[in-house]
Amino acid sequence: MRERRLQELEDYIHSLGTISLDELCEHFRVSKNTIRRDIQVLLEKGTVQKVYGGVTSLSQGLIPFENRDTTNKSVKRAIAQRAAEFVEGNELIFIDSGTTTRNLVEYLPRTAKLTILTTSLDVINAASHLDNISLLVLGNMYKRDTKSFVGSDGLLLLDKYNINKAFMAATGVSITSGLTNSDVLEYEIKKRVAEKANQLILLADASKFGRSTLLTYSPLDKVDAVITSPGIPMEYAAYCEEHGIAVHIAEEE
Repeated sequence: MRERRLQELEDYIHSLGTISLDELCEHFRVSKNTIRRDIQVLLEKGTVQKVYGGVTSLSQGLIPFENRDTTNKSVKRAIAQRAAEFVEGNELIFIDSGTTTRNLVEYLPRTAKLTILTTSLDVINAASHLDNISLLVLGNMYKRDTKSFVGSDGLLLLDKYNINKAFMAATGVSITSGLTNSDVLEYEIKKRVAEKANQLILLADASKFGRSTLLTYSPLDKVDAVITSPGIPMEYAAYCEEHGIAVHIAEEE
């Protein structure tokens, strides 16, 4: 329990930059002595620094996109390949921005007509030369750190489309907090997509489970299928079975 709280505490500090001890106590509903002990662990780890009355992040929060893309690369490709099996012809699918979801286009069927709705520059580049795919892009502002487009105009466009399947990424997956991310600008689009899609499919390797970050864009029980790597925690496998969420394990070649 404490290890999970420490991870959530660290993610929360990184997402905000600087925060007071009182705010941390209120958010995590623990005493100031408990927060001080937890902060001491993060100080020794070197990821935060004390400031007057609080603590500040020594990280930019998210690992740079290029660095994240090299982590568990073969696992991410295996997950994307398995996810592509869910795609049928004449569908409108949403592909989220992320270092796992970006690989999905590579494995999509080349004969079936598809429409892809996305915020991801990598997805746009990968699909732009494929004759069987029509592209719809959300967002009017480009975020270099995640290679994605954001912006409120995307919410207006979303109301026009019926999304058959949404292939989503998450920074963390938690039973209590659901599917989470750390970026306020991406949050609203993710939330609206998750609400509108006929099928919500999560692409997340096993390391993402048991973690949560600042913003919940969907409860876990709203997910229809999870595509992940071997090693998903037993409590999450049990939760998915109890709530009728199909779990598909993508094995590396």
